[in-house]
Amino acid sequence: MKYSLSQIAALCDGRFSGADTEVCSVVTDSRSLTCELGTRPLFVAMRGANHDSHDFIAQMRARGVRAFLVERPVEEAPGCGYVVVADAIEALQKLAAYHRAQFRGTVVGITGSNGKTVIKEWIAEELPAGVKCYRSPKSYNSQLGVPLSVLMLEGDEQLALFEAGISRPGEMERLERIIRPDVALFTSIGDAHQEYFRDLEQKCAEKLLLARNARTIVYHSGYAPLGRMIEERFAGRRLYDAAAQPAVAEAAVGNEASRRNAQVVEAFCAAMGFPQPAFTAPPSLAMRLEVKDGINDSVLINDAYSLDLNSLALALDYLHTVALGRRKTLVLSDVAQSGLSDDDLYARVAGMVERAGIDRLVGIGQKLGRYAALFACTKELYATTDECIARLGRDAVAGRAVLLKGARDFRFEKLAHALARKSHTTVLEVDLDAMTHNLNRFRSRLTFGTRLVAMVKAGSYGTGDFEVAQLLQHQGVDYLAVAFADEGVLLRERGITMPVVVLNADADSFDQMIANRLEPEIYSFHSLRAFAAAAAHAGESRYPIHVKLDTGMHRLGFVEEEIGALGALLPTMPEVQAATVFSHLNCSDMPEEDDYTRAQIARFDRMSGQLAAALPYRVLRHTANSAAIDRFPETQFDMCRLGLGLYGFGWRHDSGLRPVATLRTRIVQIKHLKAGDAVGYGRAGRLGRDTVTATVPVGYADGLDRHLGCGRWSMLVAGRQAPIVGRICMDSCMIDITDIPGVEEGDEAVIFSPRPGNDPEAMAEVLGTIPYEILTSVAGRVKRIYLKE
Repeated sequence: MKYSLSQIAALCDGRFSGADTEVCSVVTDSRSLTCELGTRPLFVAMRGANHDSHDFIAQMRARGVRAFLVERPVEEAPGCGYVVVADAIEALQKLAAYHRAQFRGTVVGITGSNGKTVIKEWIAEELPAGVKCYRSPKSYNSQLGVPLSVLMLEGDEQLALFEAGISRPGEMERLERIIRPDVALFTSIGDAHQEYFRDLEQKCAEKLLLARNARTIVYHSGYAPLGRMIEERFAGRRLYDAAAQPAVAEAAVGNEASRRNAQVVEAFCAAMGFPQPAFTAPPSLAMRLEVKDGINDSVLINDAYSLDLNSLALALDYLHTVALGRRKTLVLSDVAQSGLSDDDLYARVAGMVERAGIDRLVGIGQKLGRYAALFACTKELYATTDECIARLGRDAVAGRAVLLKGARDFRFEKLAHALARKSHTTVLEVDLDAMTHNLNRFRSRLTFGTRLVAMVKAGSYGTGDFEVAQLLQHQGVDYLAVAFADEGVLLRERGITMPVVVLNADADSFDQMIANRLEPEIYSFHSLRAFAAAAAHAGESRYPIHVKLDTGMHRLGFVEEEIGALGALLPTMPEVQAATVFSHLNCSDMPEEDDYTRAQIARFDRMSGQLAAALPYRVLRHTANSAAIDRFPETQFDMCRLGLGLYGFGWRHDSGLRPVATLRTRIVQIKHLKAGDAVGYGRAGRLGRDTVTATVPVGYADGLDRHLGCGRWSMLVAGRQAPIVGRICMDSCMIDITDIPGVEEGDEAVIFSPRPGNDPEAMAEVLGTIPYEILTSVAGRVKRIYLKE
């Protein structure tokens, strides 16, 4: 894109003032590195439910930004230009719609419940050589993501692929006005994001708005009622039913879902007049960015599923977020099909690398070798990925944040495997985008200005400590809360700087807490006096503490009769200052106990109000947990605490939350057994028929409860249930795969996932416990992998 601010004002019905700056990129996140990576960026300030990015305009000016799209008048600075609009997202949508109208290539809009990104990437992989294609970055498919991705079009592409995702009625109409696809492509239709639709037919009708003006429609009639509705409504259009395409062998592309996706890709190629795809295998690289522990104490960021200038800028931005003081290594391959001359392309890449603060480049490919002089950092250059794996030195990795960014032909998955810290076959995948979705869902229910504490105790409920804390710090949460001082110290050592509350603060850890600027929960006069003495010994004054009130749970906290004495004592203690006063609602997720909960809320209001009135400074009050945010909005006070809801579990199943964790393993051996044989310890798994069993390396030492054995729990293999046979062993167990054809050693088995019936809530029901226990029971020896779009 390339627009002057006066043009943008005219296109967006805005009011222009200041310098008429020309802009070439858009920045919406003040914390990102994107403004350093782009050229002449436009910073878009927005007012959200609980944030106002106008507050960061001065910071962005200091970073060199000179153009601003704002929702209210702001103090202007010399040399800067401003466009004031009523709604920044709506303004970006208008600008993107205009930008799309100037494009002369073919635009493809892709929508559906699942498979949008997979099909988009598969299409890009199967295109004929020489076709310059733009595809939206990963899942930029929302009301904000679509205009941002459209504005990344350079204009000389022959084909542009855009995803369109919706969660509510009315959203697709706005996206269609931006994308205006020549070809509308529909993937599978299912229950994902169903909560705001009456039924599946209403959701299909909303998604079909994307095809309103499309000349060509690609779909799969196997997805009901989508196929019928398309054939009824668009009978006069060029319709390509993927179900009519030749059946693709499952051995070539995987399971039934992959087979249907392959048919959709084949139908698209037929509609475009492209050669029939080869379909030797489905896309083999991860569709989402992965963050995992690497060798030699490194952090490995694997984003090697695609490589273009846009995705490189986004990946460098994420590397900046993850590094937190670590030195940064970029492992980069030659860039394919950019549409630029090599001179221009690698000059731009070198500038991006320099501005991102990369101090070591590992280049793989002939072209990077030729243009190595453009890169000012330390360099290691290799002709092939195999040569890099064989010769890469320890210094390029040790203690660093390492980003892998390679084109498909360079097979960076081999490099990712070589650099990953070797560990257990079983892994816990943590979906950071689902966590962000859950965070924003709860934020949308808060009144403006209400603060938020996120619970990251017990290793963020088993999902990992530092990585989750890092995400929450980036998302602007006000406080983190841990159970013990050691957890807080670990976060400080890994670069977390935001306020951290320690909920089980004991006198033996007070000195350590003060040394690491951790803030204690104070629940008794004894703990108050002990911490005040520790603060005084350290020469501290007004050290923040968090006062716990007992309003009915009777675990820890000051009782009501002590509030008067507490209010009199605190002002006499200059060493400490109460930052917050809080309590815990122990039945807020139980409708049958609502009368008790309302009495507890009233008691907290009375007790905390009395204490706050006695103090000579302002103190924040909070008692709402995840369930209370939903069910008792009157409990918001000054701040709320987000615990299990952050990880995707609510007090009801239709809460719109997305579970963040998937526990996966792989089959290590398959056996064909006869009826009458027995499996496992104690011969508890007696077989009533000829049975095919698979052994998987996960057992009770990994957190798989022994009570799930003997058929009480089923794993998913190829999307189908495989019951556990016999007793669960310490390090392994056996599952029944008799009725699942085509299973081979090395295939994946899913212990639990977000899928209903296979999720931790369902497992908790089987065990008579709660999802907290399921998540926190996953052992530390199970590797955590973090996924992000």
